[in-house]
Amino acid sequence: MGAMVGSAVTLAETPLLSYVLGRADDALILGHRLSEWTGHAPILEEEMALANLALDLIGQARLLYEYAGVIEGAGRSEDDFAYFRDPPQFRNLLLVEQPNGDFAMTMLRHFLYAAFADPYWRAMMASADATLAAIAAKAEKEMAYHLRHAADWVIRLGDGTAESHRRLESALATLWPFTGEMFRAEAGEAALIAAGIVIDPATLRPTAEATIGRVFTEAGLTRPACDGWQSGGRRGRHSEALGHLLATLQHLARSHPGATW
Repeated sequence: MGAMVGSAVTLAETPLLSYVLGRADDALILGHRLSEWTGHAPILEEEMALANLALDLIGQARLLYEYAGVIEGAGRSEDDFAYFRDPPQFRNLLLVEQPNGDFAMTMLRHFLYAAFADPYWRAMMASADATLAAIAAKAEKEMAYHLRHAADWVIRLGDGTAESHRRLESALATLWPFTGEMFRAEAGEAALIAAGIVIDPATLRPTAEATIGRVFTEAGLTRPACDGWQSGGRRGRHSEALGHLLATLQHLARSHPGATW
């Protein structure tokens, strides 16, 4: 792989811009992770399903990046935000950047995210910001399907063979410490919450935990204890995994900035 030559953008982030970029980054990074299964999924039908889930998420990212460009007012496009920011400028949850691992890891990661994102986007349909409310109306329908699909797989794997159950338990031990960050509001969001522009993520915890508990019971999983939640993604402190992901995602655009075909 050749060296990247494109320069990273410099942003003057307001609370609303950081917030919108965070949700866009969640969708882009998780969508890219799912797209990595193309050509490698265990069955053809699931390969198509994962590709469609990825397209849903990347579609959400495009709408949010487009709105981020409007908020910033500097003429930046969705491609500028996706391809020309460095890892510390990304505001996504640590959960979504975790490597795919095996199929159990991928489906559990998606289930945990969807258990939060489904009620999140449903609540955001009442946002005082008309653009965010419109994006939420589209995303909620998609995430409701994502939640059903991922939950079905978690139950099948947990209630399947001893090996599938073992792998799911291993995935849960790895991913669980990253779930606390989903329900944490960042500094600067208080005014947005008070104005009804965004939802306080802490209010979604009971709904998400009820969903997780119901599916875990059917899957025969026990919620692990957590000595400390992992966070920092919203503030640009990421795992090494994001750097590797972005090196692939951004390689072409940075190597040939402005290229068209």
